[in-house]
Amino acid sequence: MRHGATGGEYRLGTARVRERAVLPRSSRSRSDAGRRGTVAEYVTGAGALLGESPVWDTEAGVLWWLDIEGCSIRRYDPAGDADQSWPMPDKPGSMALCGDGRLLVAMRNSVGWLDPGDGSFTPWLDLEPGQASNRMNDGKCDRVGRFWVGSMDEYATEGVFTGRLHRIDPDGAHTMLRDGVGVCNGLAFSPEGDRMYFADSMKSTVWRYRYDPDTGHATEPEVFSDWTGLPGLPDGAAVDETGCYWSACAFGWSLARLTPHGEVDRIVELPVEIPTMPAFGGADLDTIFVTSIGPGGGFPTEPGQPQAGGVFAVDAGVSGLPEPRFATGV
Repeated sequence: MRHGATGGEYRLGTARVRERAVLPRSSRSRSDAGRRGTVAEYVTGAGALLGESPVWDTEAGVLWWLDIEGCSIRRYDPAGDADQSWPMPDKPGSMALCGDGRLLVAMRNSVGWLDPGDGSFTPWLDLEPGQASNRMNDGKCDRVGRFWVGSMDEYATEGVFTGRLHRIDPDGAHTMLRDGVGVCNGLAFSPEGDRMYFADSMKSTVWRYRYDPDTGHATEPEVFSDWTGLPGLPDGAAVDETGCYWSACAFGWSLARLTPHGEVDRIVELPVEIPTMPAFGGADLDTIFVTSIGPGGGFPTEPGQPQAGGVFAVDAGVSGLPEPRFATGV
């Protein structure tokens, strides 16, 4: 993904994305500096190549996250200020907690199980065996424990997108909802579980589906935000208890909060250019943890970001919801 610092073109792979303004810090407005949730503190992980997929474990009180390019799963314990790491056999894209202590991890073209106890990884399902240039990216469980995950083409050419969006049921059945995806991102579910959000960073657009939690069917997609007036590109996302949608603004130095009507009501500035995903955590689920991309993550970045690649914490001023666990059926 390449960009001009004041709103030139973006590229993901070799495909150009619609222009979006990316303002250097010296040019950005400070008009909302008095709003709650505008101070970000560094937590851990500076130097990670491509931080992603933060997940707060409410039972253990720890934050799981991963480094895609570093091929590792990470766990941060705020109580001891400790960050552990598990090496993976390939690039992990996203993950979900499981009730038995394992993690369901989306790898390049498949998903499998990581046992943090002994570090073993066991493959489970091949999702896209014929798509050699694709890799799994964003993933999230719905409110009852199905895992949704989408892929991206690491070598996409302009106008030719091979990414797909999949649903994985507890028994291993998996269904493709959508193809022609550039870069799957922004997966999140409303507090009631009756709406599903999905973003394609290549198309600078977030969609919202009607969602039936009983069947896992997602229907009637509508454009939730075409990102007009927002910085950067939509990346990973989370939903708070009021139903507002928080999105990382990749290349935009910020998080954006959108109301259920798609209106922007808060911009949270960050000290890194490429935030990737927010997640609610902490004892009261009112801290937003945000992962980011480091200078070695394959994307050019502005200099002067010594903590890039790390995880940051923001006082949200609102609580999130506990992260659902994958309802393991195997």
